[in-house]
Amino acid sequence: MTSGDSWLVVGLGNPGPKYEDTRHNVGAMVVELVAARAGASFKAHRWRRADVAEARLGGPPGNRVALARPRSYMNESGGPVKNLCDFYKVGPEQLVVVHDELDLPFGTLRIKRGGGDNGHNGLRSVRASLGTGDYIRIRFGIGRPPGRTDPAAYVLKAFTAAERRELDLEVDRAADAVEALVVDGLTYAQNHYNS
Repeated sequence: MTSGDSWLVVGLGNPGPKYEDTRHNVGAMVVELVAARAGASFKAHRWRRADVAEARLGGPPGNRVALARPRSYMNESGGPVKNLCDFYKVGPEQLVVVHDELDLPFGTLRIKRGGGDNGHNGLRSVRASLGTGDYIRIRFGIGRPPGRTDPAAYVLKAFTAAERRELDLEVDRAADAVEALVVDGLTYAQNHYNS
């Protein structure tokens, strides 16, 4: 893969079965679905601390994309992301980070380039490692915690029963957004998926 025709799409989350169904792992869920649709399997890049599936999206010949799930905890995501950017020779303009977003209602999508970290430890780590926040984010709304629930505890909890009934549909739509972004570009994806 070379810069210009290749993308790196990273789904943020925490490793291990304890966290796989939690709100903080929705980014990883989206990237896993994109890989499954493309018929791509994840392989461990051990020294890069990530699992990666390589695929082509769009009609032949398609755009080359590396789909990644860091094996680090959320607050250490930046190291694996930087390593993968270096390995695949992908700059911030073709790096996509899919992540949970407290400040959007459940299932709402927002696609944008750049911006602040908004208290998100994964984004803070990515910015610190890359030296820039000028990459593309696909923000998947998980909503604010109810009452006085600590946001740090809320993101590590499983989705509610009501949310689970909608989750597959919303993850499917987010995967559509990833594919549209890679194949048709940022403006197209924003126009069609920013809800």
